[in-house]
Amino acid sequence: MFKLCSNKMVSQEGSEVELLVSPGARSEHGRYLQDPIVSIDLSEWLRIIEFLLQGLKVYGSVYHINHGNPFNMEVLVDSWPEYQMVIIRPQKQEMTDDMDSYRNVYRMFSKEPQKSEEVLKNCEIINWKQRLQIQGFQESLGEGIRVATFSKSVKVEHSRALLLVTEDILKLNASNKSKLGSWAETGHPDDEFESETPNFKYAQLDVSYSGLVNDNWKRGKNERSLHYIKRCIEDLPAACMLGPEGVPVSWVTMDPSCEVGMAYSVEKYRRTGNMARVMVRYMKYLRQKNIPFYLSVLEENEDSRRFVGQFGFFEASCEWHQWTCYPQNLVPF
Repeated sequence: MFKLCSNKMVSQEGSEVELLVSPGARSEHGRYLQDPIVSIDLSEWLRIIEFLLQGLKVYGSVYHINHGNPFNMEVLVDSWPEYQMVIIRPQKQEMTDDMDSYRNVYRMFSKEPQKSEEVLKNCEIINWKQRLQIQGFQESLGEGIRVATFSKSVKVEHSRALLLVTEDILKLNASNKSKLGSWAETGHPDDEFESETPNFKYAQLDVSYSGLVNDNWKRGKNERSLHYIKRCIEDLPAACMLGPEGVPVSWVTMDPSCEVGMAYSVEKYRRTGNMARVMVRYMKYLRQKNIPFYLSVLEENEDSRRFVGQFGFFEASCEWHQWTCYPQNLVPF
């Protein structure tokens, strides 16, 4: 039986929820990963990092829950405080459209992903009557998902990509006291760049350009994706480079689990360095605010892998996975 973690429990500094992605991440000295002076052997350190990466999708979601919860998500665990599985899902009032797989998203982490089958088959926390997505960084969750969907007469499509992170991942703290704030409040003192390129200006991506982003997003180009993009731009960090016409020519956004994505440059302004400048300043802002971030890239997309590599991103030991599920009566759009 899954239990709902209350908002108080989620936001309590030092609580178990804060460490959902690093179960067992205590040294023999009783100190947590965030303690830089703790002395542990290499094998234990590697185990901690592996858990951290595998649970990063959940961790990023917990971060946003702790900072206003703009997407109205909730945390569920199979038991407390000794949990084995964590599921992040939208609150019920958010999942009113059975066809909206942008909104009907479940993010999972398990200490024993091989045993997820029974949990997924028997619990009622997943509405298998809807078109939905299950996301996580543990490929071994897949078998349990496939068995569960088969028992529910639900079709499933599996997507995978490389998970790319930076060294900032080792400094995570989901309950830190930072606030998202506005871009103007933080400030971006890069006058040298603006003076050298007077026709281009780095700015916060305005929600009025949601349609532009939607039209150029491979997973978009429909009304549901447009609504999702509007919420991401309104409530989460999103940046752009404004061109000579005052319209964005390059941009990047973040999703409710702190994944950076939807990055795009219009064809006319590609290979001009605009996207690189956006990424440098965007990452600077995220670091100033202590916001965790990561991204995913298809393995065959070598150009993108080289591009993000110059900003310190490297391939994680686990991969990005998504299972898109839909009942027999709901045909994919």
